[in-house]
Amino acid sequence: MKYSYLSHVECPRCGAVYAANDVQTLCTCGAPLLAVYDLERLRRDLPGPGALAGRPTNLWRYHELLPVRSQDAVVSLGESVTPLLALPRLGAAIDIPGLLIKDEGLLPTGSFKARGAAVGVSRAKELGIRELAMPTNGNAGSAWAAYAARAGLGIHIVLPSTAPALPRNECLMTGADLYLVDGLISDAGRIVGRAVARHGWFDASTLKEPYRIEGKKTMGLEIFEALGWRVPDVILYPTGGGVGLIGIYKALRELQQIGWLGGKTPRLVAVQASGCAPIVRAFEERREESSFWPDSATVAFGINVPKALGDFLVLRALYETDGCALAVDDDEILSELEGVGRMEGLYVCPEGAATLAAARKLRRDGWIAPGETVVAINTGSGVKYVEAVRREPRAILDKEAEIPAP
Repeated sequence: MKYSYLSHVECPRCGAVYAANDVQTLCTCGAPLLAVYDLERLRRDLPGPGALAGRPTNLWRYHELLPVRSQDAVVSLGESVTPLLALPRLGAAIDIPGLLIKDEGLLPTGSFKARGAAVGVSRAKELGIRELAMPTNGNAGSAWAAYAARAGLGIHIVLPSTAPALPRNECLMTGADLYLVDGLISDAGRIVGRAVARHGWFDASTLKEPYRIEGKKTMGLEIFEALGWRVPDVILYPTGGGVGLIGIYKALRELQQIGWLGGKTPRLVAVQASGCAPIVRAFEERREESSFWPDSATVAFGINVPKALGDFLVLRALYETDGCALAVDDDEILSELEGVGRMEGLYVCPEGAATLAAARKLRRDGWIAPGETVVAINTGSGVKYVEAVRREPRAILDKEAEIPAP
């Protein structure tokens, strides 16, 4: 049996096909390329999910549906399957008893970006790439820097100067060639584009290579496996570049084609911040692409992406699953951040809190029914966003003081 059933890469916009053994970036039409697998052969070789029994509980348990063709090329920092946790107290408070959270903060480097980095760097190594370059809002940079170091590859990263301090330090500690820009990730992307053209480095920007999305796809694979190869009614995803949402939808369709899932489709929700909501605006206007969002700003820094390269794929996934796009305010995000910590003991990131704020609003509006199973994606550990903590400790006590009654 093959380690990977990767067939080729294909443009989802114009249909152009490219060889998977060649180094690929964007299609000639400018759209991202997506990995395509020999699903008919895979269906014959693996007739059911029982084939996964006994495999290690990590990202690579799904290797047939991942693009790395040789196990020897795998670069790993221990990407374990992350838990799908029930939120009984918070769920009761917002009238969604079936509320679950996928906690990605337990992955290496503290965020879901480890998924894309593990697969993207492994594939880059397998294809003989030696130098990577990318813009980032923080967590992707720290993940790719760590995996590049693990693989022995060079990496050059451009990061907005206003990004949280911890990812910046993580990049430096793992040896990345790091630059700060006084601007947004879109400005960082233009700098990287010029550097790639000048130095011949490989552009690992979001969706400018075909394989980061394949790592993110495993979030969907894990959710569906944890639910007994059934799908939830709703999946809420914090959307900046939107790669994870595209990946979850891709996982759904591939599992349906190999017969591991039935025809039911979860309603996908793209959650954005009101200070940066280009996907929401495009969805409300029923457009196929978004427009650049000027002067974007939000406490959920990871979703501060004013224009996503794969916006048309995000919107397509929303339309085809009868999903929606919703924006939440920063005050709602911070309130939910404290609420889930107080009620459930979870220290989530602001982006993850945004999905919970969106679930609350969608239940209040009746879009989510009370008996539905709802999965919110927490994309990282709150430890990486200490700046988002609003509460302060009580007054300092002297050694003889007593703690007052509440």
